[in-house]
Amino acid sequence: MIYFVGAGPGDPQLITVKGKRLLEKADVVVYAGSLVNRELLSWCREDAVIYNSAAMHLEEIIDILKEAQRYGRMAVRLHTGDPSLYGAVREQMDALDKLGIAYEVVPGVSSFLAAAASLKKEYTLPGVSQTVILTRMEGRTPVPEREEIRSLARHQATMAIFLSAGQIGKLCALLCQEYPTDTPAAVVYKASWKDEKIIRGTLENLASLAEEAGIRKTALILVGKFLGDDYELSCLYDKHFSHEYRRADGGGSIG
Repeated sequence: MIYFVGAGPGDPQLITVKGKRLLEKADVVVYAGSLVNRELLSWCREDAVIYNSAAMHLEEIIDILKEAQRYGRMAVRLHTGDPSLYGAVREQMDALDKLGIAYEVVPGVSSFLAAAASLKKEYTLPGVSQTVILTRMEGRTPVPEREEIRSLARHQATMAIFLSAGQIGKLCALLCQEYPTDTPAAVVYKASWKDEKIIRGTLENLASLAEEAGIRKTALILVGKFLGDDYELSCLYDKHFSHEYRRADGGGSIG
């Protein structure tokens, strides 16, 4: 069996229990070496065959997985964060489908979730934002025209922007055309790693702060008023708000 496993954002303890157990059992591991923390490989068996996919192309990766399947070996394809976000995982799964090779996907903790934890913030604050946009700037790889940064920024929702730290000056300039320039913003470099760095500022000064800190890659850019301190209290814990499990009159649970 082939398993696509989300390695988590960096901290080895943030892989799922299921993902760790699969790593411990795997005969073959193909890991995304440019981003996955190598400490995770310490859970692999001593006799496991380990490949770094950083310099591989798609056909080479599929050949390794196909070979493992042929000889009845259990293989783990270890992706950073969660495979479904910027993991180029669909093309690998489709290739296995064409070969008739079965596989499973084990989700992981994405870096945007680890970044919120490091910042001690909540993306969806009542009265501030109930929408989170996960996106990236166009670079060597384009984005659909309808998903250009300025178009998405018109919503002034919470934004988590991947793969864009190298263009942060251009990014902030585009965002400032739709958000107020004093909108809170942050850069989280290598969220949850031992060398994590957090830069806080506004859209007006974030680029210069990140450049001063030497952050040009492996960072997430977060934008929105969720980073501020003004918000409404939720109805969930409001003593005057009734729901299935609590009466507004303070009379305890319902049912």
